Amino acid sequence: MQDLDVIAFTKGPGMGTPLQVGALVSRTLSLLYDIPLVGVNHCVGHIEMGRHITSSSNPIVLYVSGGNTQVIAYSQQRYRIFGETLDIAIGNCLDRFARVIQLRNDPSPGYNIEQEAKNRGSRLVPLPYGTKGMDVTLAGILTAVEAYTQDKRYRSWDALADIQPGDDVITPHDLCFSLQETTFAMLVEITERAMAHVGASDVLIVGGVGCNERLQDMMGIMASERGGRVFATDESFCIDNGIMIAQAGLLAYRMGQVTPLEKTSVTQRFRTDAVNVTWRA
Repeated sequence: MQDLDVIAFTKGPGMGTPLQVGALVSRTLSLLYDIPLVGVNHCVGHIEMGRHITSSSNPIVLYVSGGNTQVIAYSQQRYRIFGETLDIAIGNCLDRFARVIQLRNDPSPGYNIEQEAKNRGSRLVPLPYGTKGMDVTLAGILTAVEAYTQDKRYRSWDALADIQPGDDVITPHDLCFSLQETTFAMLVEITERAMAHVGASDVLIVGGVGCNERLQDMMGIMASERGGRVFATDESFCIDNGIMIAQAGLLAYRMGQVTPLEKTSVTQRFRTDAVNVTWRA
C-alpha cells in the first residue's frame, strides 16, 4: 500500500449497491493508509481508456453499454452530450431480447446475438426506426422485435430443423440480424450528425457494446466516406474494468484534483457532461 499515490473509485453512474461497496472499501483504505481519494465518473473512465489505448486525439465518442447510449464531443473541458437514448440503452435492449429468444449468457447475451446475426441471419424484418433528432429511442424497437416471436411465421430453435427451402419463416437468427442492423444504423446516423456539427472526422467507440464488430464495420463505412477513421478496443477494455477508473483517476489527480472524504458519496445519476475535464486543453 505504501506504493500507492491515490485511490480512484467509481462515484457513478451505475447500480447503487456496487457503487456503495466500492466507495466504502475506498474510504476505509484511504483512512487506514492516509491515501487521497479521487471519485471517477464511470463514463469518463471508458472515454479516457479508449483514448489512451487507441491514441485517438479528439474524436467524436459513441458510448454504448448496458446502461448508457450517448454521442459525445469534447469542448472547453467538458464531454458534451450531443445525443443519447430517450429510454433504454442499446446494451439493455440487446440483452433483454437475448433472454426472450433464450440465448445463453456465456460469454454475454450481446456477443451471442452478434454471432447468430453474423452466421445465419439473412432476412431483414421491418422494425421501427427510432431516431428523434440527435437522440434515439429503443424501447419500441424491442417491443416490435419481441412481437415477431409470436408471429405464425416464427420458428424457435427446436423447430429450425424442420424448415424446408422456400418456406416463408422468420428465425431467431433473422431477428438478431434485424435488431442489430436497425439499431446500429440509428447509432451511425446520430454519430455522423455530431461529426458534421463539430467538423470531426474520427470516431471512438467505447463501452461494452463497442466490442461488436458489426457496429464497428458500419461505423467504419460511414467514417471512411467522410475521410475519417474508427477507433475501438477489444473486450479487454470495452467492457467495464478497474484500470479505466484508475486511468481517469490518475489524470485527475495529476491536475491536483482530490475528493474530500465528506464528498465521496455515490450517485446513480452522474452525467458525463458534469465532469470538469481539467487534464485536457
